[in-house]
Amino acid sequence: MYQGTTSVVPQQIENAVGFSPCSEESWALTTRHIIPPGTAKTTRFPPSSRQQEKSMKQLLDNLKRPTNRRSFMSKLSWGKTACAVALLGVATAIASPAQTFTTLVNFNYTNGANPYSMSLVQGTDGNLYGTTEGGGANGEGTVFKVTPTGTLTTLYSFCAKTNCTDGSVPFGGLVLGTDGNFYGTTSEGGISAGPCGGDCGTVFKITPAGKLTTLHSFDYTYGTTPYGPLVRATNGNFYGTTQSGTVYSITSGGTFTTLLTGGAGGYALIQATNGNFYGAGGGGPDGAVFSITSGGTLTTLHSFDGTDGSYPIGPLVQASNGNFYGTTSQGGAHDLCNGEIFVGCGTVFEITPAGKLTIVDSFDASDGCYPNGSMIQATNGNFYGTTIYGD
Repeated sequence: MYQGTTSVVPQQIENAVGFSPCSEESWALTTRHIIPPGTAKTTRFPPSSRQQEKSMKQLLDNLKRPTNRRSFMSKLSWGKTACAVALLGVATAIASPAQTFTTLVNFNYTNGANPYSMSLVQGTDGNLYGTTEGGGANGEGTVFKVTPTGTLTTLYSFCAKTNCTDGSVPFGGLVLGTDGNFYGTTSEGGISAGPCGGDCGTVFKITPAGKLTTLHSFDYTYGTTPYGPLVRATNGNFYGTTQSGTVYSITSGGTFTTLLTGGAGGYALIQATNGNFYGAGGGGPDGAVFSITSGGTLTTLHSFDGTDGSYPIGPLVQASNGNFYGTTSQGGAHDLCNGEIFVGCGTVFEITPAGKLTIVDSFDASDGCYPNGSMIQATNGNFYGTTIYGD
């Protein structure tokens, strides 16, 4: 885990903690902590294995060049044990040393596998809800509920209908609607025809009791493969992106509106204080940061060129100073990253609403590599995030 401030003065990164809570077939995680110069160093933990580093590069390559899920999944070799529920305990333990780490659930494929979005949402009943992109009764992902004490209930297993018309492989997690129901996307499945053969993905609604309703099936013409999560806007509607570059909105009743096609593919949007949406993802060979109005006007704020980062995956966060902070999964100042030439270990960046980008840090493996998720700004003003690997 790393921590950083909203200033852009040179930072120093040290390990905060490293661990491998999963089986040998699953991903390990190294957390990082950005500290100001002169601060006492923290303990270093053993580096991740070379084999895991190569697997992570392959994962990122697959994410930036999406293929069909079955080919994609055959390359990941994530195994049957996943880690996201346990990560909640880690964040709590780091924030408050008086607390303890508790594993609530171990996924075993039968009850789901690979909760890729690594995020949970709390329902109005106090329970936690999320998705796994694999496993379940049909091997195509699940929606689950887990109580604070660790009782897991599988609410829905995707591909319950012939040809997976109800969707499959939900990468993006869930978002809570104002009606108390949950909304999400599947990256495959659906009922649409076209070049993807009814396998373009869906938007769905699911009740806390597990009743699923498909609100929209993508049809390639208006987007395909929605990997990222939805965001609920201040008007109560939901907004999202597809890997093919579509930005869309959808109501809780299923009214679908295409705001933009092409040029703004990404993994997640956020709504800023000015009401516009911001994201990072597709756009140019190395990715871009963009903004889009609710009416669909797109502005590319910055295009990455590799030296300042490449392939941003995690969502942006708007800081208290009004600027946005994010990460790129590759690129940066260090071409040689864990033996992989011209890949780069990734960056942490700050960007103003006008598009002025500043690199806060370029990872170099010794301080972490391949940041693949979102950051948060804590009440102390600092930022916290994770990298997948590092020494």
